[in-house]
Amino acid sequence: MKTSRILTATALVATFAVSAAYAQQQQQPQRLSGTIERVEGNTVFAKGRDNAPITLKLSGNVVVTAVLPATAADIKPGAYIGSGATPQADGSQKAVEVHIFAESQRGQGDGHRPGWYGTPNGTMTNGAVEPTGTVGAASTSGGDPVFVVKYKEGDKRIVVPPTAHIVRYDVGSKSEIKAGAPFATQAAVKQADGTFTAERINVGKDGGRPF
Repeated sequence: MKTSRILTATALVATFAVSAAYAQQQQQPQRLSGTIERVEGNTVFAKGRDNAPITLKLSGNVVVTAVLPATAADIKPGAYIGSGATPQADGSQKAVEVHIFAESQRGQGDGHRPGWYGTPNGTMTNGAVEPTGTVGAASTSGGDPVFVVKYKEGDKRIVVPPTAHIVRYDVGSKSEIKAGAPFATQAAVKQADGTFTAERINVGKDGGRPF
């Protein structure tokens, strides 16, 4: 009888642990991206980049960021940018993507950190582009423009090759959330029914594509 009770208690603890782990996993923010197929109220029905269907329920006061196409020429001195990149042997960062923040987003995510999802050993650097004429300002590396991005704890040299995906962020509106638009959200939370919720969404505009 005593052994049976111990086994029962052990099974209950194991079940609780599995349930708790599953619940925790459900609450972990996830990155979603793809193309919007239709919108019903605050619910977005989309197809992910792997063609899997996505149902995304947006909050009533969702923050919309419009993502517009840009080039290296749009990376101006003083601009606040973010760059997902691959570290190089000389300490520089070779950009895979660059996003030029809207002025109202200045300071967002300031710093340099590892773990960016876009490439193996990827990094993310957010900061202000050093003004022209200062040490380490815009220069070239093998023909590719180099920008020194300064953040609170230091700075990094960002090499921007022709293959880099460059976009510009602007304050968006709900009208941009429409069928055919590419989208991405960095912090979607999966619900028990398989749908997701989010309070922020990036939406492509005029040919721009969220990375």
